[in-house]
Amino acid sequence: MSTSTTGTAARRQTLADVSPQNRTRDMQLMPESLARAHMETQLRAAESERRALRVVTARRLQRRAERASLRARRAIAMAVMQ
Repeated sequence: MSTSTTGTAARRQTLADVSPQNRTRDMQLMPESLARAHMETQLRAAESERRALRVVTARRLQRRAERASLRARRAIAMAVMQ
């Protein structure tokens, strides 16, 4: 027997094994799968948004710290000059 004939026979047997009952159950579970995929997409988007917000907050705090550092340096320089 050739390999292609064996593959075709196995494919036919696999298709024959899928009963209408299994197909019906798969169709009933499809909305659940779609909802799960949608929720995963939303969760990834929310996590990405949270990361972006953390980066923006960190940059803002860094600028604030740099300004405070500059004010402190100026205050020290003024104290030394007097």
